[in-house]
Amino acid sequence: MKKLKTALISVYHKEGLENVLTKLNELGVEVYSTGGTYKFIQEKGFEAKTVESLTSYPSILGGRVKTLHPKVFGGILARRNNDTDLKQLSEYQIPEVDLVIVDLYPFEETLANTDNADEIIEKIDIGGISLIRAAAKNFEDVLVIASSEKYGEFLSLLDEKSGSTDIEDRRYFAAHAFDVSSHYDTAIFKWMSSGRIPAFKESIRNAKTLRYGENPHQKGVFFGDMDKVFEQLHGKEISYNNLQDLDAAIHLIDEFEETTFVIMKHTNACGVATRDNLLDAWIDALAGDPVSAFGGVLITNRVITKEVAEEINKLFFEIITAPDYDDDAFEILKSKKNRIILKRKPVEFPKRQYRSLLNGVLCQDVDLVVETTEHLEAKTSLKPTKEQVAELLFANKIVKHTKSNAIVLTNNKQLIGSGTGQTSRVDALKQAIVKAQSFNLSLEGAVMASDAFFPFADSVEIAANAGVKAVIQPGGSIRDKDSIDYCNAHDVAMVFTGIRHFKH
Repeated sequence: MKKLKTALISVYHKEGLENVLTKLNELGVEVYSTGGTYKFIQEKGFEAKTVESLTSYPSILGGRVKTLHPKVFGGILARRNNDTDLKQLSEYQIPEVDLVIVDLYPFEETLANTDNADEIIEKIDIGGISLIRAAAKNFEDVLVIASSEKYGEFLSLLDEKSGSTDIEDRRYFAAHAFDVSSHYDTAIFKWMSSGRIPAFKESIRNAKTLRYGENPHQKGVFFGDMDKVFEQLHGKEISYNNLQDLDAAIHLIDEFEETTFVIMKHTNACGVATRDNLLDAWIDALAGDPVSAFGGVLITNRVITKEVAEEINKLFFEIITAPDYDDDAFEILKSKKNRIILKRKPVEFPKRQYRSLLNGVLCQDVDLVVETTEHLEAKTSLKPTKEQVAELLFANKIVKHTKSNAIVLTNNKQLIGSGTGQTSRVDALKQAIVKAQSFNLSLEGAVMASDAFFPFADSVEIAANAGVKAVIQPGGSIRDKDSIDYCNAHDVAMVFTGIRHFKH
């Protein structure tokens, strides 16, 4: 156990500091401070000594150098069980410092608010990060508080142990300090390198422990800030699998500007419809596969009204996500205790995505390509009509977000059948046809979208025989001509996008 006697305090953010000062004053801890922090301490009526009185040097270079001095770092880094260290402290009249309370300049906040390089550079902390690292390194003798988020724990510790700390306390706070400093350095590296230096450095300090992972015997944690994405209005705690479905649902619905409803199941869409009004969109999305919709995740890009909520409430589902809910609609939907009701917030998602595998991490750009008419190249003598082009683009948005091998069949802006995650494209197509037929959804005049090229003409033949009249695919097979020739012989329009959308 070590009793706190001398503290160095230098913080950018002053929130919560007064409570800390009050406690340190009660314990008789001597305080050294700098600049704005020293002024704050005086204004609050507490005593402190300036760092300048210790070093005999003023703050110089516009505040860039304040604490970088042996008389400061010596008192922090000195090993209390090392006679030579203690002798040198005495020789150079350096006081022992056993508490360091320092935070860092707001680099990430500055980066988010300006492109001015000079302003950003001046928020790269030097003295603060050096003090944090020094104190954390010498955790056997020094306690470090590296951000105001730990003030509450710190004050509880002082109350519990009457101003003393043990080695585990100090090691815990030191680990937190290195968490703060490494996160800070990662943000600076990413800005400095701008992707030019190939190194995997990501840091997310927000962590939420989940009930379990993908299965109950697996532990799960979400690193991120869900509160920036949506507000949970009702229901049980969101699970690992819920988050995967939500991620897939959000990225699919964001492809659509028109009034659209999506039903997700295990990260694949089992119902999608675009209509002039939301009620019709819901009814037709559900009709696409009412069996798979049971226990699914619902998402829309419009406000949920009472009449829509009344229809939705007839189905058992896990989650609903929308921009907002009318009061009457919310009252209806929250009638189920565990049902998760989420209200989306405007947020910009990362443009890179990662997947851990083997002994490393895969990294790639997020697939942000959204095909338009400009991407389409008609390959058959029969050109798609204007209506078919709109339908093909609708289907292509869905297949982009469907597990490969994937085939999507749509008609009148309604998903009527999908084949997901199959080992062959023919199997995916057959699955999609069976889905449509099992729910009595007409394939006559439907369109087909494929996430990748057709290696043979067999898929086109099967689709045409089922009633499909237009096909959208990336193209690129050495046998593209076979598929085109079949379409020409059977009055099926085919367009190429030149863009593949594999999704594992």
